[in-house]
Amino acid sequence: MSAKPTTAIILGTGLGKLADEIEVTQAIPYSEIPNFPVSTVEGHSGRLILGKLGGKDIMAMQGRFHYYEGYSMKEVTFPVRVMYELGIRTLFVSNAAGGTNPDFHIGTLMIITDHINFFPENPLRGKNLPTGPRFPDMHEPYDLQLVALADRIAAEKGIEVAHGVYLGTQGPTFETPAEYRMFHRMGADAVGMSTVPEVIVARHCGIRVFGVSIITDLGIEGQVEEVSHEEVQKAANAVQPLMADIMREMIKRSE
Repeated sequence: MSAKPTTAIILGTGLGKLADEIEVTQAIPYSEIPNFPVSTVEGHSGRLILGKLGGKDIMAMQGRFHYYEGYSMKEVTFPVRVMYELGIRTLFVSNAAGGTNPDFHIGTLMIITDHINFFPENPLRGKNLPTGPRFPDMHEPYDLQLVALADRIAAEKGIEVAHGVYLGTQGPTFETPAEYRMFHRMGADAVGMSTVPEVIVARHCGIRVFGVSIITDLGIEGQVEEVSHEEVQKAANAVQPLMADIMREMIKRSE
């Protein structure tokens, strides 16, 4: 690998087409990478991409791994450990999520400012690895400087964004109306099945994190309707150009 990227992107459900924005120099199927799991979810291509975005060398995961697929937390977060060893120091994470905030609508771009870990296991459980302390601080899981930069870029481009708290749960079922109500009352603005384990491990490694959710369905009281994975993908595809615009410019302006 000749390029030495310091920024990586994890592309979630329906968001893998952001890879089309990348000037790809190398694309490696996960099946060819030792100890990498293989993504089994529709909409996750399963490739590690090296290339340029915003004129900067970057690494991107086109598809991620989920706890609900049967993988352990160590397997789910293994790529983040690999990224750290390869020199990644800033991580962009994206996902499709159900909105619980009544101010949200399908297509809302939510910049993640905090999260709630509702997974049954913490990815740092077990022997502590030397990338970070036994009890890592999590007072700023999502980098406030990156959030401020995203806000400025969105304002310049006339892109409407919201801020919110993301709650990560194991899935694979979508939430019931009662669960949506509970999560909203717990302080969540959006609910999904990923991201949180990756962010915890990234912060343990000292990697800065910026996260964004595309609201693809609504879990707002009185507005909960039947949803399918295909509908989630379709909603994400419709909005991801705006997300790509913000991320591209953020990477372009990064040091």
